[in-house]
Amino acid sequence: MGIIAWLVLGLFAGVIAKILLPGRDPGGLIGTTFIGIAGAFLGGWASSRFLDRPIATDFYDTATWISAIAGSLALLIAYRILFGHSRSRR
Repeated sequence: MGIIAWLVLGLFAGVIAKILLPGRDPGGLIGTTFIGIAGAFLGGWASSRFLDRPIATDFYDTATWISAIAGSLALLIAYRILFGHSRSRR
């Protein structure tokens, strides 16, 4: 997959992670999108490193999507833990 495909995958993974973990995010839509893109890279790296699964070249590989969504969820949870209460609530 090329860099554009990873960015699109990350965008979709971020949206799916946001749907699976609803709530008020400190970064809003743009922050969630960046977290999804970083989560896709993190999930792909972790899958290839620790699960001994090579990164697929096919965009529609189920394991790639699952690892991207899992990475996005992990980063979204970490982001909420670290920065969840950093702004005032009205």
